Amino acid sequence: MQRLSAALHELNAQIRTADLPEGLPFDHDGASLSRARIWNLTTPFGEFDLSFAPSGTEGYRDLARHAHVIESYGQLVPVADLDDVIRSKEAAGRPKDILHLPILLQTRERLRNQRRQGRETQRDMGPDIGF
Repeated sequence: MQRLSAALHELNAQIRTADLPEGLPFDHDGASLSRARIWNLTTPFGEFDLSFAPSGTEGYRDLARHAHVIESYGQLVPVADLDDVIRSKEAAGRPKDILHLPILLQTRERLRNQRRQGRETQRDMGPDIGF
């Protein structure tokens, strides 16, 4: 949690409020961050929600089972699987989550179609192809 706190300080994260577009400054450390389930934050780079147990999940261990590791700016970062993101958005049921569901569902279908087409192409090439 200390690393998370340091990253939030570096991002100049503020608590998001309707009254202050730039956000409300807050002092935090690892211990204070862990006392809440969710933080609604804003930074000069945009808004984001930090949730330690997203709706419809049991938290990190649940999401880590199917997570994908990507490289971002030289760092390896675990990213939740799209099916888990959809599950969470459906469980939360907030207007902003429902708004994003059609795009997420279309993306999932497109990825599934691409994978199916890739498998069909591999089958069509047959086992005799060598490189």
